[in-house]
Amino acid sequence: MARRRLLRLLRVLLLVVAAAACLSPARATPAPRRWTAGRSPEPDQPFRGGSSSSIFSECQGLTGDTGQFLTLEEVRALVEPSPLARGTVWKWLEASGVQECQAVHTRDFLQCQMPAKVAEQLLPGAQFHRYRNGERSTVRSPLPYALPEELAEHVEFVGGLHRFPADRKAVVRGWGTKEPEEPLPWAVVLSSFHLGVTPAVIRKRYNLTESDVGAAANNSQACAQFLEQYFRQADLAEFMHLFGGGFRHRSSVDQVVGRQGRGKAGVEASLDVEYLMSTGANISTWVFSNAGRHESQEPFLDWLLLLSNMSALPWVHTVSYGDDEDSLSQAYMARVNVEFMKAAARGISILFASGDSGAGCRKVSGGKHVFRPSFPASSPYVTTVGGTSFQHPFLVSAEVVDYISGGGFSNVFPMPSYQAAAVKQFLSTAPKLPPASYYNSSGRAYPDLAALSDNYWVVINRIPMPWVSGTSASTPVVGGIVALINDRRLQRGLPPLGFLNPALYQLQKGGASSALYDVTEGCHLSCLDATVEGQGFCAVPAWDPVTGWGTPNFPELLRALLGQ
Repeated sequence: MARRRLLRLLRVLLLVVAAAACLSPARATPAPRRWTAGRSPEPDQPFRGGSSSSIFSECQGLTGDTGQFLTLEEVRALVEPSPLARGTVWKWLEASGVQECQAVHTRDFLQCQMPAKVAEQLLPGAQFHRYRNGERSTVRSPLPYALPEELAEHVEFVGGLHRFPADRKAVVRGWGTKEPEEPLPWAVVLSSFHLGVTPAVIRKRYNLTESDVGAAANNSQACAQFLEQYFRQADLAEFMHLFGGGFRHRSSVDQVVGRQGRGKAGVEASLDVEYLMSTGANISTWVFSNAGRHESQEPFLDWLLLLSNMSALPWVHTVSYGDDEDSLSQAYMARVNVEFMKAAARGISILFASGDSGAGCRKVSGGKHVFRPSFPASSPYVTTVGGTSFQHPFLVSAEVVDYISGGGFSNVFPMPSYQAAAVKQFLSTAPKLPPASYYNSSGRAYPDLAALSDNYWVVINRIPMPWVSGTSASTPVVGGIVALINDRRLQRGLPPLGFLNPALYQLQKGGASSALYDVTEGCHLSCLDATVEGQGFCAVPAWDPVTGWGTPNFPELLRALLGQ
């Protein structure tokens, strides 16, 4: 019986990179723990792939000067492969009888359907097996593949062959045990007391008033969900009924793109939607729903390619999802970065959670440990959001590091120029740094900023649930604030902010800006070994790889970014 598979191939524009990778464009990786191999794969299993485009310098120039954004058609003109590239790939596919293909709108990604045996012929060396992890199932090749030499200039990336789906969960934990360092006046206690983070607490801490809500008809925001995480409109309505008093808001999502599954709501999805919509209040909100389990491979890339097929999109997207950087092929990450650059060129702001594992940790040869960065948090083309806690757990007060806040330095991507001065200052002035062997001090450093990530109230399946924590909480909060700033800009006839990082680092240059509350106390977790004893990096004045530049002071941040 013929086994049918979906294989995605992509023409390349970075010819030098492709030529260097032509014999083995994507390395095989061993199956993660808990994934066990079975026999031959079943029919209709999707496979995906793609290649990079050389828009780095153009995109960097566009995002350095907000307002010079491109339409989807203009992006297509920038990244579309040459007729030679398209013809060579089509000739290769048609020679094997492959005809069921569809390109994304920008024509830099091609999706084709074919029998599994044809996929193995097209990618010599690949041998597909079905792997299972409990109820989850996926098809992968434990071996690397090769490509014919004539395709070296035109195919850089074939994905969905080696990467295993990642798990991403919101953190649920009890209240911290740290006592206030010194007694506070009762007037302060009574006015600031709370029993967990709610929209009112967020708005009080970050100085959002009753009038700080959306009003522009051409403004919108979005979050993306994966791993069969779904929200429920009834939960959102109940959340706003309980916690949305005092400011104008919407109680339903305006548009869901993708399949909204049945069954119970997920903590992750509920958290994202409820706090994006209560911080970016009264702004039209979309949810991109990507199942990302069982037979779907590379759902994260699916979401990005979907953006490349849509001419009208929300201006702000938040994502609480990530993988260990070392678990991904460089070709895959390069392809994802191209999609980020394409979004930035269109004026879209993409924010990612920095992760909930601190600096991370993995064992390398010789039994030694190193920190473990997360991707896409480590991408130079997204804004990464870390996490904080209140210094006094039950009071709206100054913030300190949330010990789970992800942060560190990429082992793959070099440090972008926009942050070089800030990181250099941190490395040269921090009173205590981990040993240099634990991290790559020349890599892209993250996060870029932070927000509260500890002890949120969420409504899930119509039940109010406390103690939900993680950078999955801080990211939609920052996203909502960015959407509010976009709203004011659009009302004034200004363009949206687009890629935030160049403006953010320029704004904080010199350390005198009041647009962000500097977080200077606390450290995040890392390797539990005798050398670092579980401690990663620590917060210091100005930028640091735990909370970035700090947390938003909305009126001042608005004032600063209205002038950009």
